[in-house]
Amino acid sequence: MNISVIIPTYNRYEPLKRALLSVYAQTYTPYEVIVVDDGSTDKTSNIQKDFPNITYIYQKNSGVSSARNRGIKKAKGEWIAFLDSDDEWVESKLQKQVVLHQKQEDILMSYTQEIWFRDNKRINIPKKFQKIGKDTFLENLSYCNLAPSSVMLHKKVFQRIGLFDESMEVCEDYDLWLRIALEFKVALLPEYLIKKYGGAEDQLSRKYKALDRFHIYTLEKLLMQKNRYEEDIVATLKQKYEKLLKGAFKYNKEDEITYYKSKIAML
Repeated sequence: MNISVIIPTYNRYEPLKRALLSVYAQTYTPYEVIVVDDGSTDKTSNIQKDFPNITYIYQKNSGVSSARNRGIKKAKGEWIAFLDSDDEWVESKLQKQVVLHQKQEDILMSYTQEIWFRDNKRINIPKKFQKIGKDTFLENLSYCNLAPSSVMLHKKVFQRIGLFDESMEVCEDYDLWLRIALEFKVALLPEYLIKKYGGAEDQLSRKYKALDRFHIYTLEKLLMQKNRYEEDIVATLKQKYEKLLKGAFKYNKEDEITYYKSKIAML
């Protein structure tokens, strides 16, 4: 299996080196490693000297969706494995996903369990983000509990579903995983094969607090097409509208109060 590893990055020179070391330590060697530098202003471009075998692409700062899409379009492998530059892989990560897909050829996307670190200390994963692996769509409907760094998928998926939505500054992965789960079987490999690091002040998840607004954008898109999860989507949308309505009341935002009341009435 030819695997293209895609690593988007922005001002992450030191963590990026750690991520790349974990790629080159894999027991299954990827076909290529593509680093898409989304307009870094630090020493990230030096990564080409540290790892001369990578394909390094620099682009004007356009967001993580654009960076991942650029990598997908450049990729020559049949399979894509994402790795965020903050994270790293356990050395058997690719090998075990390859075995999974070889045994179950009808499955074109898989993901793994995660080990979480905050400020370099291992932490317990909150219950709402714990993975079950029974129904990927429902398990990701309220919260995105599927890390890009754990995902490997076949290029055929993008040909049918499309790429990351570049209009989304955050939650672009939530959007794509749900679109994929509507159309394809997705498998959980129940082993802890990625190390996910949090705590950096400039991480997008810390920059954007009201993530429900982005979730709503995705859910409203999904409702525009007929699917077997329509009732679940409507119920989740209502919960998120009500949550934002509560916040609007708290801060006396009359326009938002009117807006979310109307949205709830239309469901």
